[in-house]
Amino acid sequence: MKFDTSLINARKEIMVKNGFWKNRTIEHFFQQALNNHPDKTAIVSYRLDSPNKAPVRLSYRQLDERINTIAKSLLRLGIQRSDVVSFQIPNSWEFIALSLACMRIGAVANPLMPIFRERELSYMLNFLESRIFIVPAMFKNFNYEEMAQGLLPKIDSLQHIVVLDGKGDNSFEKVLLNNNDPAPLMATPVEPDDILILLFTSGTTGEPKAVMHTSNTLMAALHGFVDALELKDSEIILGASPMAHLTGYGYLAMLPCVLNSTTVVMDSWNPDTALQIIKDESVTFSMASSPFVLDMCNATEKGAPRSPQFTKFCCAGAPIPPIVIERAHKIMGLTVCSAWGMTENGAITITEPARALEKSSVSDGKAIPGIELKIVDGHDREVPVGETGRLLVRGASQCVGYYKKPELNALTEDDWFDSGDLAFVDMEGYIRINGRSKDIVIRGAENIPVIEIENLLYQHPSIATVAIVGFPDERLGERACAFVTLKDGAHFSFEEMIRYLKDNKVANQYFPEKLEIRSDLPRTPSGKLQKFLLRDEAKAFRLD
Repeated sequence: MKFDTSLINARKEIMVKNGFWKNRTIEHFFQQALNNHPDKTAIVSYRLDSPNKAPVRLSYRQLDERINTIAKSLLRLGIQRSDVVSFQIPNSWEFIALSLACMRIGAVANPLMPIFRERELSYMLNFLESRIFIVPAMFKNFNYEEMAQGLLPKIDSLQHIVVLDGKGDNSFEKVLLNNNDPAPLMATPVEPDDILILLFTSGTTGEPKAVMHTSNTLMAALHGFVDALELKDSEIILGASPMAHLTGYGYLAMLPCVLNSTTVVMDSWNPDTALQIIKDESVTFSMASSPFVLDMCNATEKGAPRSPQFTKFCCAGAPIPPIVIERAHKIMGLTVCSAWGMTENGAITITEPARALEKSSVSDGKAIPGIELKIVDGHDREVPVGETGRLLVRGASQCVGYYKKPELNALTEDDWFDSGDLAFVDMEGYIRINGRSKDIVIRGAENIPVIEIENLLYQHPSIATVAIVGFPDERLGERACAFVTLKDGAHFSFEEMIRYLKDNKVANQYFPEKLEIRSDLPRTPSGKLQKFLLRDEAKAFRLD
């Protein structure tokens, strides 16, 4: 497998000179933990989808042994340096061990979200020329083994299907864990500028791309994150957000290795169970999107246990409704720190804990070290403080391109990346994301402040989720439609929405002119609303 390294070469000198690329790999920090704390718990893995399985607890020493075994087994299967190892397994110790084993032999990890099916996987595995595909036998009542076997003849590069909890000779246990060779591992591990991981974008725009990260780009994101949130090696981190997304992979699977701390892994989300695990395992920190926080608030109000050790949560994926931050602090004693980022660059703006209650509800934080931001108008001129424009990013954690699609890199001549988000910056340097460039609703000549109206509707006692998109109008160009889901037993109507907005002194021009009440709204696995699907549906809407 050959990768375009032109962006690495172009950035390397300045990033190393300024200390943002430290030329250290995750394996370097793992070895530190192994040498200094070999018997410290590295992972506690809960398999909630398999209730008969007890949690697996592994020390750094035990995890190291399993990583080595998997690495030797991959070599025995013919996996070579720079080969792509694709895996669609849920959050588990196996996910983390497999990721680290890829690093030890210089292979490229390609975690895939469990929601993907034949159509997406056929494209992705062919596109990446994957040599091996690792799946669970069953997960959430779906037969992944059967699906994977059906894909095998359609993908020329694919040589091996390995099945977690499988019953046959191709089981994860027999193929990857049944290697007792005492000889040392003979392989060249991943180097700081090698492609470490290929992650497909989460699909809020409908156009997934394979993002390339190196150890240097990922480590730049993690170091800035640790400093901003004041995380320590004593943290016990809950990994509930999907690890096949950058949030889960970087900040829940790999970050504990870098910190030399402990991660507690859940393969399925249930807020009541999560809160019990948080209490039992003395969890101190986690990261996910706002629905996870909202779920835990609701469960706590209904009697789920509250843990005094669980004090810090980083919320990313989309702007957080202010009501969620207030409820989490009041109900759970939880400091919710807002963050913004993308698969392309990680969590690169963060609100520090000391100002989280004040700032997380009105901003998405400040840029971490090594990241530059600027907000520009349609002519690429920087806009004044407080004025909305397109958010451009440049810096150490920026990905090194899209695999096989350099034309999609969205970079200016001086290496600024167009995030596709709209934002403004305040006098203190905190940014606020207030929409995607494609999320703008322009009614006549008036830009509707979508995020502001959504946040206001979130405060209505009947509304659980809201997303506002535009639909076509012959006279005005666009009008706004509010898609909402309701809380259990709640009622809501278009007339009530208008009355509520009037009571809150919202300008009439900003009122949504259509209301759609749904049982659910489409999301990516990491919790981001997929507005492009709602926009597609709304294309057929007209005012009655």
